[in-house]
Parts: sequence; C-alpha cells; structure tokens
Amino acid sequence: MTATATATHDLWIGGEWVPAASGRAIAVHDPATGALLAHVAEGDERDADRAVRAAADAYRGWRRTPVARRAELQQAVAALMRRDAEEIGRTLTLELGRPLGAAVAEVRRSADLLDYFAQEGLRLRGEMPLLGEPDERVLVVQEPLGVVVAIAPFNYPITLLLMKVGAALVTGNTVVAKPAQDTPLSTLHLARLFGEAGYPAGVLNVITGSGPELGEALVGHPVPAKVAFTGSTAAGIRIRRLAAETNKRVTLELGGQCPAIVCADADLDVAVPALVRHAYANSGQFCYRVNRMYVARERYDELVDRFAEGARGLRAGHGLEPGVDLGPLVGERIMATSAEHVADARARGARIACGGERLTGEPFDGGCFFAPTLIADATPAMKIMREETFGPVVGVAPFGDCEEAVALANDSRYGLAAYVFSRNLRTAWRIAEELEAGSVWVNDIHRSLHSVPFGGVKQSGLGREKSRHGLDEYLEHKTMYLGL
Repeated sequence: MTATATATHDLWIGGEWVPAASGRAIAVHDPATGALLAHVAEGDERDADRAVRAAADAYRGWRRTPVARRAELQQAVAALMRRDAEEIGRTLTLELGRPLGAAVAEVRRSADLLDYFAQEGLRLRGEMPLLGEPDERVLVVQEPLGVVVAIAPFNYPITLLLMKVGAALVTGNTVVAKPAQDTPLSTLHLARLFGEAGYPAGVLNVITGSGPELGEALVGHPVPAKVAFTGSTAAGIRIRRLAAETNKRVTLELGGQCPAIVCADADLDVAVPALVRHAYANSGQFCYRVNRMYVARERYDELVDRFAEGARGLRAGHGLEPGVDLGPLVGERIMATSAEHVADARARGARIACGGERLTGEPFDGGCFFAPTLIADATPAMKIMREETFGPVVGVAPFGDCEEAVALANDSRYGLAAYVFSRNLRTAWRIAEELEAGSVWVNDIHRSLHSVPFGGVKQSGLGREKSRHGLDEYLEHKTMYLGL
C-alpha cells in the first residue's frame, strides 16, 4: 500500500477492506509541501460498532489459540515489516515529514518490539501457592481481558500503536485500532501485513476517522474491556472519564514537559550532542523530548553557546532528501504552539539564542517548517518552561545548587521523563532518585528499551507499556480454588 493521490483506502474490519458507512473520506497531505497523498475512509460510530463486534466475535476463538501460535503469527508480522521497511518508511516520511532514515528505523524497531512481546508472551506463568492444606489447592492464572481499543497519535504511529497491539494480541485479546487522522497510511499498511501473516479475521481491526467522535464512540462502546491511549493529557483525562462509565481498564501515556539538569561538573562534550539530538529529533514532536534545561550557573553561558551552535548546524528540509536532520511539523495546529511559546518568551524578556521563527522560502514554502530554537534566560512563568511544546523549541535557565535544580525540574504537573548530566555518579544518582518522572536518563539519552517499562507519573499517564509489565496491563488474574 503506497501513498498516492488517487488512492482511497478503506477500513480493515473482520479481515476485509470495507468502505465507511458514511461514504466520506479524509484527505491526507504531505506536511512538507502540502501535496495531496491519498484519501482514507472517514469512519463513524456505525463503523466503530461494526469493528468492535468483529473483534468480539474473533475473541472467542483467539483467546483459546495456543500462545505459541499467537507468538508465531506475531513474529511473522515482524518479518513482513522488515521486508517492507523501506516502503512503510517512505509512506511514513510522506505523511509525517520525518527524515526517511529515522522513519525506516521506527519500522524496524517496531518489528523488534513485536518479536520481544512474542518471546515474553511465551514466558507468562501462573502460580500455585503452597497452602499446606490436605484437601485444597489454589491456582492463580492470568487471562486476557477481551476487546481492546488502541488509539495512537501521529508522531510515532507505528511504534506507539504496536506497544499496545503487540502486548494485547500475544496475551489473547483482540484489538480495534484507531490511528491519528494525520498519519493513517502507514497503519493501514500494517493492517495488510497482519492479514498476510494469517491472523484470523477480526483479531485486529483498523478504522480511520477525523475529530474526537470516532474515538469517543470506541471508548464509550459497552463491549471493549480496555482502552490504551497515547496522546495529550487533556484527551487522556476525557478518555478516562468516559471509560469509567463502563468500568474499562485504561493505559494512558500522556503529555510530557521533560527537564534536563546539567551540573557544574558535567562533560559538555557528552551532554550537548545528546541534548541537541533529543530536543530536535522528529522536529520535537514526541512526549519525552527535552523541553527545558537547567544548567549550573558557572557552565550556563558555555552550554547556551554550544547548544545554539549545534542547533544551527541542523539541516531542515523534506524528509526524502538526503542529509536532512529535521522535517516539517505535521500541521499548522502543531506549528502554532511553537510560535506561541516563542512569542510568550520574547514578551517576558527572554533571549532567543537561535531560531525563533518559521522557515520560509525555498524549499520551505508550502510546508510547516520551524527553525530549531533555543530560548535562553527562561523563567518559570514562561510557557516554554511549563507547557508541552511538541515542536523544535527548548528553554534554558541557570541554577545555583542541586536542590534548586531538582525543585525547578519537579515544579510541573508532568512527570514522564527527565535527564541528568554529572561526572559525579553519587550526585547524578541522588538527583535521579529525587526527580518525579517515570524514566530518568543519566549521562546519556537514547530511545527507551523494549525490555523495561515506560510510562509517566502525575499527569503524564497511568500504567506502563513495554517490558513484561506491559503485558500485565492486558491480563486479568483469576483465582481457582480446588477442593479435593
């Protein structure tokens, strides 16, 4: 399935491509040029009901399918993803804008994640407590929940969907997936691969749509047992409230406003490249990026200068062009937040060390490009230090001692990730322990690993994804008392 302007892609329900009940379609555009890529079906509450019921019908047989067979099918999809990695990556670059190399890497890492979940599923165990009672035995087992609704955002549409789908399917659940309206094409390609791998009809269903109505129809439907969502905190709170009406389980991976602390003894040759890379990856469009930095006063000017130099060295352009570091933002709505945060900082007296504006002229006209931006001398009242930017804009401020740095970092309603740089591991470890975040990186920043849990505290989420703990989110304990 390639992205072409003449294509209109249907919904994947019950193992078949079916048109939307509404008969309407959504246009998908290249954010780098504004060019039309394709149309996808615009599903509504009727399609949501049809997909949920297909998943419910499939669940009766899927939950009884041996785990070894579920794992085998999941690994087959992973192999097909590697086969099609270049094609899916190209589609992802066209609909999202991310440079091609990074898009292909997402597909391959996501295939690895499916393999990891398949292997972890084979290691699931029940337990039998040793009660010492002569005529009684107790067996504790884990069972699938039922139908799972998986809602993924635009920024990492493959990985963030398969965090949910991979864990749900190998544990015996069935899934109705809803991709973001900006990036549905790569997910529809995935649906085709699940069919090609031999999954029974209805085990995975993919429906596309625009606006909140389709998602609310899925979340509010009485049949699903769980909702797994990645997106904004505001949307997550709405989903949790609606899911509570039917007592659904939820896993929510929500917004972040992630701090980095650079101590006086930090190795800036290590810290600066890591911070620049993680602040501007995917043009800043991910939840655990570095959004704000706190730097020891005696190293502050040096870090600002070196960070700004690194940011200015990044090349923006169409993601299919070689050598491009930053693609466009996915749309004008996302672009507006970056501009708003820069304008707010300027009005409050901050210094724009680099960037600070939309990129115009060739080859940027027609697209949503924003220059890599560093806001220096930021204060706690500024939006860049309090709100999630989701764009290539970073704030930086000095601190006096470690206690002040930790207090500034924790002064947030978010708690997804945080970062510490110090040559003194005692100092770094103590700071890491004090930071209110679900994950903390010390002296390096890289992608979260598949084998460890990922998620946030405070208003950054509920529950965990990845690792064996991610599988637990899709299982229910059952205790069986056996009288002998």
